[in-house]
Amino acid sequence: MRLRLHAAAAVTATTLFALPAGAEIAVSANDGHTLLTDAGVQVAAPAPAEDSVTILDLSADPPKVLGEVKAPASVVGPPQSVAIAPDESFALVTSATRIDPNDAGKLVPDDRLSVIDLTSTPPRVSATLRAGKGAAGVSIDRTGKLALVANRAEGTLSVFTINGRELTPAGKVDLGNEKAGPSHVVFTRDGREALVTRDGDSKVSVLSIEGSTVAYAKRDLTAGVRPYGIEITPSGDLALVANVGTSSGDHDTVSVIDLRAKPSRVVNTVTVGPTPEGIRLSPDGRHVALVVENGSNLAKTSPFFGDKGVLRVYALSGSDLRKVAEAPIGRWCQGAVWTRDGRSVLVQCMIDRRIERFRFDGGALTPQEPVALSGGGAGFRTREP
Repeated sequence: MRLRLHAAAAVTATTLFALPAGAEIAVSANDGHTLLTDAGVQVAAPAPAEDSVTILDLSADPPKVLGEVKAPASVVGPPQSVAIAPDESFALVTSATRIDPNDAGKLVPDDRLSVIDLTSTPPRVSATLRAGKGAAGVSIDRTGKLALVANRAEGTLSVFTINGRELTPAGKVDLGNEKAGPSHVVFTRDGREALVTRDGDSKVSVLSIEGSTVAYAKRDLTAGVRPYGIEITPSGDLALVANVGTSSGDHDTVSVIDLRAKPSRVVNTVTVGPTPEGIRLSPDGRHVALVVENGSNLAKTSPFFGDKGVLRVYALSGSDLRKVAEAPIGRWCQGAVWTRDGRSVLVQCMIDRRIERFRFDGGALTPQEPVALSGGGAGFRTREP
């Protein structure tokens, strides 16, 4: 398919920007410094592109690129490395890796958290803060007063309080194992707890929250091998966890956690395919989109290599998941988002440097014209429903 000329690569720093009335804002974090080659993940040498953040309006058809800013981003970690404030006034973007300043051929953990002001013209980075090593998944609570960042390379979570669009560091939560690999964190709907996936030791931990005080509740759930992405239904009744496994050719799983149970517990696990990297619930909570790598995240020399990923959509009824549609997608694809009406799904593809679009009618996915990105799509989010 032909990529539209108005794509993010053509947006300059002088682009005029304003949130259109009725806009549906999506934010794509794009990694320019990482490549997937036959040798595996490497630095995009000798001249890596700058990392960037693209702001889109999904209410337009095709989606309209509203602006782009340069900010650090990373494909390492789950593609929930972006969070949007409830009022869509700002976004947070983490960076888990950067090029080693002492060796341009290596990647090292990064800790930067960028605050993107979506009300300015053009959008801008209003602040850069420090989280922890390997800063990955990030979420903002429903009040817009608290943010959490999962630090994969040190076994902690960083806590930030929010006043308007200003963030203030408020400490860290130690999970008691620096190899835990905390990957993504989500708030429960009442804001009294959060769940954090740990791909290093295959646990899902419960955090207790009282005001701005966040603590490890010393309760862990067992979902599957390497829990990674996690979503909570709009009703707040369930959480869905994507377990990415070990990229060893096996089909991996999604687990369903019943949050109504006291205490909460895993009540269902469904096989969905090799490496479900991205997971996103539709705004009405009836469907879940899964970005399944299908071996496309592996070097071509791997016996489990696949030349295309798969987008799969499952219907969620109670705690049951039933596959209703699937479509081929590009290689090493990452995040997925839905439009607010639930009729379209968009998927970032890292290698192809584009966002692939699909119409969804409840039973089939129909491809639409993609939108180009100036870097590899690495994190993708809309505000929480």
